Amino acid sequence: MTARMLFVLIAAVSLTIVGNAQKVPAERDDVIKVDTQLIEVPVVITDKAGKPVLNLKQNNFVVYEDGKPQDILDFSTTTAPFEVALLLDTSGSTRQDLQLIQRAAQSFISSLRPGDRVAIVAYRQAAGEGRGQAAVEIVSGLTSSRTALTEALQHVSTSNGTPYYDSLIDVADKVFGGPPEEGMRGRRALVALTDGVDSTSQSNFEEASEKLSADGVISFFIEVNTRPFFEENLLGDCTTAIRFSPAQMRRYYRSFGPKADIERTDDFCKLGDFERLAVSKKLYEIADQEMNTLAKLSGGKLFAVSDLSEARSAFKYVADEIGTKYSLGYYSSNEKRDGTYRRIRVELKGVAPGAVVRAREGYTAPTN
Repeated sequence: MTARMLFVLIAAVSLTIVGNAQKVPAERDDVIKVDTQLIEVPVVITDKAGKPVLNLKQNNFVVYEDGKPQDILDFSTTTAPFEVALLLDTSGSTRQDLQLIQRAAQSFISSLRPGDRVAIVAYRQAAGEGRGQAAVEIVSGLTSSRTALTEALQHVSTSNGTPYYDSLIDVADKVFGGPPEEGMRGRRALVALTDGVDSTSQSNFEEASEKLSADGVISFFIEVNTRPFFEENLLGDCTTAIRFSPAQMRRYYRSFGPKADIERTDDFCKLGDFERLAVSKKLYEIADQEMNTLAKLSGGKLFAVSDLSEARSAFKYVADEIGTKYSLGYYSSNEKRDGTYRRIRVELKGVAPGAVVRAREGYTAPTN
């Protein structure tokens, strides 16, 4: 081998080694990007009069996690489109008002912006023994076609039971199961018309809340007061009255804690009218607390209505709110995967005094 050939061979080997060495950081960057969770923070800014503050820029915001400032790497203005899962509770007393629900839902969809995408989720009576059992139905997947959504609303049906928690999990897993498109990051919302009182789910509120929170879904609830109807049909002859489900009775007794000195029964007919009213009151209190908690932590809101006739105006408030949200995104400076809860705080710069910030309040870190 000549000296010239030896030099060329050594140079080629050297270039190969250098080339491979240069590729390593890029590969590591790819791995880090996949493993790191983008924390999405929806934000609404209102002035002293309660009107939304629009046209803010990324440099108007500062995000803190557990008191430490974070670098905002993703920012969407109020004009960016949203993905909305519209959950319609068509069980219980609302079964008699299906057309009213459909009209209110249609009005809500019409109030959204042309680029917003909507999915419709409701309940139906599944085939089974006796009267069958309630099941969650995704009536329409996410679409921006108002014609398709109008048609889907006509296929919304009703159920005897309320698989409310299961429907929240289906929203997280099936409606929002995949990663959002680039323009939709941090801009996913659940809008639920419900009383929040579950009767037939296999899952529980903690599971549903964890999934929605992990996905950064903003939760809005239009809370319908069905308690008068429920309690009117709860009393009297136990063979004809509306009964509590086993899941509801377990939820009621669990609210007292495992060591509570309270007589427990699974036999509805052993409950007097006073005890039935006490159970009902507690179930509605639990539902109200759960919806308030999820709305507050996610940066959403709860709207209480006395009956379904008020739902349309509440839907209008929700549509307006969705159209005024900013979205911030950051990668946490705390890289520990320890499953701890991290608190988020958003502050403003260069904005007139008196502005009010409402944003996602925190998230649970992933674990190994």
